[in-house]
Amino acid sequence: MKGLFITLEGSDGCGKSTITRLLTKYLKGEGYSIVTTREPGGTKISEIIRDIILDSKNTKMSAITESLLYAASRAQHVEEIIIPALKEGKIIICERFIDSSLVYQGIGRKLGINKIKEINDFATQNIEPDLTLFFDISPEQAINRRKHRREKDRLERESVKFHKDVYEGYLKIIDMYPERIKTIDATDNLDGTFNQVKRLVNDKLKI
Repeated sequence: MKGLFITLEGSDGCGKSTITRLLTKYLKGEGYSIVTTREPGGTKISEIIRDIILDSKNTKMSAITESLLYAASRAQHVEEIIIPALKEGKIIICERFIDSSLVYQGIGRKLGINKIKEINDFATQNIEPDLTLFFDISPEQAINRRKHRREKDRLERESVKFHKDVYEGYLKIIDMYPERIKTIDATDNLDGTFNQVKRLVNDKLKI
């Protein structure tokens, strides 16, 4: 069996982590070998870089530095986790991947999608997900869902305008990659949201 690479994308607070746990449990129950991971992070080195990126004390980090740190974390993640898992025919479920950089740094930080894609194509060795699930929820709803969090990381502390720009960025890349990126209505209840995910994943597994 050829490996399958599934990524979950969306604003912080859209429900990616919860769905990741449910999808992992579901696919394991169906007998698939699953690797569940996240970005930035997923490996020892990548997690160290994650801590630097998201540390709320690093207020002077430039947009370019941020984008290169994300790419560096991703490069290690791809080399150490994603490529081996795909070669072994496993299903990878990853919270965030290159699309997050396209919208957060390319659009949110205004560095440009093309420049960020060029950097990340090099970092990922041109590996792309087979299926990306975008959890669609308005920036206002996502911010409201995050209110209960005691600690907010550096990205979560950004302005409402920044998060609106990120959301608009996601809508833009959906138009750019319609065959790969599928939209999930994340305003639905948990069962409804997960049923949407299962339908899309099951359809992909039949291909």
